[in-house]
Amino acid sequence: MSLSAQLLEILVCPKCKGPLEYREDESSLICRSCHLSYPVRDDIPVMLIDEAKPV
Repeated sequence: MSLSAQLLEILVCPKCKGPLEYREDESSLICRSCHLSYPVRDDIPVMLIDEAKPV
């Protein structure tokens, strides 16, 4: 199962408020501005800066 299109439209990077790119194969949301990857666990985005990993 993947994230809904409606959810992806409203999610933004918690650090810079920029757009996110969903990578279903990696189960992550990528912020190109901050170069951070936010995990998606059990189809729930974990939008915590402390949980993000550098890209």
